Amino acid sequence: MSKRDLKKYLAELNKEQLEEQIIELYEKFSPVKVYYDFVFNPKEDQLSKEAKVKIAYEYFPVKKSGRRSRPKMRRSVAQKYIKHFISLGVDPFVIADLMLYNIEIAQTFASENAIKQDLFYKSMFNSFEQVVVYLIANAILADFKARLNQIQHTVINQKWYNISEFDAIMDRLEY
Repeated sequence: MSKRDLKKYLAELNKEQLEEQIIELYEKFSPVKVYYDFVFNPKEDQLSKEAKVKIAYEYFPVKKSGRRSRPKMRRSVAQKYIKHFISLGVDPFVIADLMLYNIEIAQTFASENAIKQDLFYKSMFNSFEQVVVYLIANAILADFKARLNQIQHTVINQKWYNISEFDAIMDRLEY
């Protein structure tokens, strides 16, 4: 069904029928419920804190019953939250903060642990590139420039193998 056909169909329904359909969608489909729950009670700070805890857990898992859990270091966990926040229409500042937090927590982990997988560094570069594009697209780059610079300095201090790629992005931002 096209959007035009849907509009035509909805125009034919009375208010009661529309309400019934929306309630049925709300009850039947979890994404609709999540969307309406967010629209009517947007607790962006709480959502952001919960996401940050789960992202941090990827690098610094809580010990379970005396034995040590291994960090999973999955970028996909952060990406899932970022995508979800974008689909809900969360404030761009909150999304940008979460995107940067993902890189910063990974750098904190890297400062305490030797990481031999090149994929980790490539993944963090992809996240960095993604956040820069997002900041530019939402015209909020200036608000987060200091954090971008700090990430770049950390990359240099930790001697990441892909320093030049981070530098190239930062150089382009200077113009």
